[in-house]
Amino acid sequence: MAPSVAHLKRRVEFLRVSGTKRKWVAPGLILQVRPHKAGDRFPGEAPPIRVGFTVSRKVGNAVTRNRARRRLRALAEEILPIHANPGHDFVVIGRAASVNRPFPALADDLKTALKRLKVYRKAEIEGERSQ
Repeated sequence: MAPSVAHLKRRVEFLRVSGTKRKWVAPGLILQVRPHKAGDRFPGEAPPIRVGFTVSRKVGNAVTRNRARRRLRALAEEILPIHANPGHDFVVIGRAASVNRPFPALADDLKTALKRLKVYRKAEIEGERSQ
């Protein structure tokens, strides 16, 4: 069973992730990652995958930023439960290319970033796309 994906909501959670200085820059997005520490407390058995999204005003007006955020959210909901190692926090930062980049290319950007940051895992469920 794939782990669930929770969302980062508070600014301090975003700052903790960016403070680790582990990131990968791809044409369509920037991915930052932080492994959970022993002191982090999460209810439940397995450590969750948590993700937050941010798109700055450099990308465009509010409509453009929201579109980029929606595309990145859909991408993360599709890929992170299958291919991300549990026990990590992720911040996905939108770039100008996030709005117009084809969805399969964005998916490849995210998978490449996961591999480069060494938090990628192959799909365990039969029938899932494993690339």
